[in-house]
Amino acid sequence: MAVAAKRIETAPRVEARGVSLRAGLVAAAFLLVALVVGLAVGVTDIGLGAIFRSALSYVPGVHVHQSLSATDHTIVWQLRAPRVALAALVGGMLAIAGASYQGVFRNPLCDPYLLGVAGGAGLGATLAIIYASTSGTTWTVPLASFGGAIAAVAVTYALGRSVGAAHMTGALVLAGVTMATFTAAVQTFIQQRHPDRLQTIYSWLLGGFNLSTWHDVGLCAPYIALSAVVLFLHRRVLDVLSVGDDEAASLGINVARARLTIVVAATLGTAAAVSVSGLIAFVGIIVPHLIRLLVSTSYRAVIPLSFLAGAGFLVLADVAARTLFSGAEEPIGVITAFLGAPFFAVVLRTSRSMR
Repeated sequence: MAVAAKRIETAPRVEARGVSLRAGLVAAAFLLVALVVGLAVGVTDIGLGAIFRSALSYVPGVHVHQSLSATDHTIVWQLRAPRVALAALVGGMLAIAGASYQGVFRNPLCDPYLLGVAGGAGLGATLAIIYASTSGTTWTVPLASFGGAIAAVAVTYALGRSVGAAHMTGALVLAGVTMATFTAAVQTFIQQRHPDRLQTIYSWLLGGFNLSTWHDVGLCAPYIALSAVVLFLHRRVLDVLSVGDDEAASLGINVARARLTIVVAATLGTAAAVSVSGLIAFVGIIVPHLIRLLVSTSYRAVIPLSFLAGAGFLVLADVAARTLFSGAEEPIGVITAFLGAPFFAVVLRTSRSMR
């Protein structure tokens, strides 16, 4: 009993509160502004009023004259809107997946790709681009990357579980690193034998939404929605897990089942996200830490606010990727890495100073 009491005293304190009205409104407003900017900003300037009236024309019972020309209508609703919607879904999913991994493994530096999702998705996409090019890439690349990500995490989890429950958390991290290294080696081996496809492969690996369609949105939305709901329902459990497995078990939580459920949900959503966007780094680190810094350390607030802020953040990053350099679109992974690398260094330094 004394040992348990000492663990509870030394465990990290969690501010167990939900989302305040102000924080929720600010996050929702941020996402709304990002969506508007994503629709309005581009090579072709289109007025916000015209976009708003065009959107109202699709509302049943509202009779508003369509004010966009045929060309502008195509640009807004067939080119910009699907990439904005997809960026919002992917950004929100990566943010809450990163936050969930950080809670489950009690490590502030964990990201959504911890257990080999990135390596598996990259290998699957590489195989599809090289060997299934004759079938087109409208569905083969997303399907292959999704399957590769799920398979990699399944192997990682099996390896981590083989050491027993007592050391499973650390073993999972090591197994994830091993899987990432192995898939990277296989991927490099394949790429070296098909140098003519390297540009296509690297373009996918660096992430982007320039070819996004409503089909892609419909492809990943159900998986992301399901994963987000599961993680949202487990936000209180993440608060308890953050103080330690023994303390969580003493409060009646089945730690192994809770960890498996959260990891599966976060992995499923992340795999669906990267299958249509490519590998976009640092979103799962930047956004949750900003929420903890500015709002609360409780996952009751971190999970829902991370989804809203992550969605807005990636939409704005996509806008930057397609507008910073006229005539050329940068991979969005470059933009997020440029912002995330310094932030990661700050987080690492802060984590060390708090020990």
